[in-house]
Amino acid sequence: MMKHYFNDLVAGIEASLAAAPDNKSPRKLYALEIAKLGSRLYSGENRVAWCGIAAPFDILSAMNVTSCFVEFIGAMLASTGLSTEFLEEAEHAGFASDICGYHRAILGATRKGLMPEPDFLIGTTCPCSGGIAVMENMAAHFNKDLFVLNIPQQQSAAGIRYLADQIRQMVTFVSDHTGQPLDEEKLRAAVIRTNQARKLIAETYELAKQTPSPTDGKMLANFGIVMALLLGSDAAVEVAQAYLDEFKNRVKNGISGSKEEKLRLMWIQNRIQFKNPLVDMLEKEFGAVVVIDELNDITWDEIDPDDPYTGIARRAISIPFNGQATHRIDHLKKLAKDYKIDGAINPCNWGCRQGTGSKGLITEGLKEMGVPVLNLEVDCIDHRSFADGQIKTRMEAFIEMLNDRPSPWG
Repeated sequence: MMKHYFNDLVAGIEASLAAAPDNKSPRKLYALEIAKLGSRLYSGENRVAWCGIAAPFDILSAMNVTSCFVEFIGAMLASTGLSTEFLEEAEHAGFASDICGYHRAILGATRKGLMPEPDFLIGTTCPCSGGIAVMENMAAHFNKDLFVLNIPQQQSAAGIRYLADQIRQMVTFVSDHTGQPLDEEKLRAAVIRTNQARKLIAETYELAKQTPSPTDGKMLANFGIVMALLLGSDAAVEVAQAYLDEFKNRVKNGISGSKEEKLRLMWIQNRIQFKNPLVDMLEKEFGAVVVIDELNDITWDEIDPDDPYTGIARRAISIPFNGQATHRIDHLKKLAKDYKIDGAINPCNWGCRQGTGSKGLITEGLKEMGVPVLNLEVDCIDHRSFADGQIKTRMEAFIEMLNDRPSPWG
């Protein structure tokens, strides 16, 4: 089912781009590369590794391994309206209905034979212990080996060395399972491409800070977290360049992402993955534009191609979800200031420590800056818990409140 879905998606996007070669939307190029990744995962022709979110995908790319964090498939199932069957499968098998919807969907998909059999799995302790539990479950289901990267919560010199050594051990683990040693020149080339994409993405984010912003509520949705899957590849550089070119053109010609930008919003954590009317409603009815997603930021320095393991370790530790909640809140405050945010929307994903678990601390932290937060108690994967009318009413009240107060930025 998913193999045909991704193959059809690739064919459809390629046909659309071929029909209008001079009008290549960056979002369309981005969608094409993600669809190609899905096709490779389900082709049966590639070495596959299911991973945690903070895995070093550029290293795996250099080792000719098609890799992906498992939550990506949960999001795809939700976006296509297919998640319910797999959520119910997991629940009927005894998994609690209040654990993370991403993970329930993956557990159900695994049980129903929808997840391609991996050659091995690589878990990461960041961003959550639930992700490790899913990886352990999948490893047992497929009878495959699991390597876990234990990511330190503090970016100390000792912590970076500790993780860099683990990544070296991971390379040996991968080599043992593929029968091929790492080609150091391929890794060096992958790191150079990662650095190129990083620079282009950072410039794009800087342009998104403009008032009005060249982005809208959808162009960069889920961008920061999903682009990590392409790091180390030519595709990452191509997509990043397309976004930068588009944003430069918009800023140069005074084109904003939305017709009207009355309010600037930040989206906390990740998006609601199933079809819903919220972003369109915000823009079309209220002129409220999501100009920044929490994970759309570069938190890591350029990686030294001559010492890639240290730089990649530092990158993993820098993820806002890693470490104490104060680290994440400081990051949100920085984004709120840089993007001149009027308010923030936090979909408090059920069963998630970053979503529901941190909502009070996040609300209080942004309140100190005069930035109100709307906490939505939803499951970002499970539409069965989405009370459309109630959420719309709360959204309307939130926007009305923002309109009745002065901007925190003068």
